[in-house]
Amino acid sequence: MSLRLLYLIFVRIGGWLWLLGRSSASKDIELLVLRHEVTVLRRTNPKPRMN
Repeated sequence: MSLRLLYLIFVRIGGWLWLLGRSSASKDIELLVLRHEVTVLRRTNPKPRMN
């Protein structure tokens, strides 16, 4: 196995463990931020109109 593959596996597992350890409040805040980002993007890039 290459060192790069081991590093990528370690980073992925570490990310999963970090997500499992987060509190419910931090997850709620992240959802609010992501919803706000989607709203802003929809406002700046409206859907094209069908003619």
